[in-house]
Amino acid sequence: MIASVILNACTVLFVLVSILVDLRRAESAAKLFRYFTTLSNVLCAIASLTVLVFQLLGGLPFGVLLFKYIGTAAVTVTMLTVFLFLLPVSHDWKGLLTGPELFLHFICPALAILSFLAFEKTAMPAWIIALGVAPVVLYGALYLRKVVFAPEASRWEDFYGFNYNGKWKRSLVLMMLGAALISLALWAI
Repeated sequence: MIASVILNACTVLFVLVSILVDLRRAESAAKLFRYFTTLSNVLCAIASLTVLVFQLLGGLPFGVLLFKYIGTAAVTVTMLTVFLFLLPVSHDWKGLLTGPELFLHFICPALAILSFLAFEKTAMPAWIIALGVAPVVLYGALYLRKVVFAPEASRWEDFYGFNYNGKWKRSLVLMMLGAALISLALWAI
């Protein structure tokens, strides 16, 4: 339990500090919270805080473990998207893996995965896999609407490059499939 408490406390602290640093550098909070990286890490930090509180109170109910599973799946999508798509395409190692981005793209997801798999995971029904995919489905719908279907004047820039050359359908399928595989792996391990 001590290792889990430490890992969850570090996750909460690192995400909080990283978001605060990014907020100071961002044009606006609204722009910072457009990114799945930000949203997934905040979700996971809240889940980690919930786990931390319940561990200190003496037990982890299923709902808390489910919440941590969902947060862990979301930040795993963030981490793997950075390493398997964004870095190979952009080659922006400095922009994606220094300062707060190092924590949000790698360290915090790694802490969440380690704490969940080593200390918090228990037997869970297979239906939770769908809930692990839910953050990606929800964000995917928002991103698609704001990047592809919104009126030109209110459209977001395609900062993830998922609509490059109009190939948003392929990106959508790959992200959903990737999220499902990640959720399955976290459930199965």
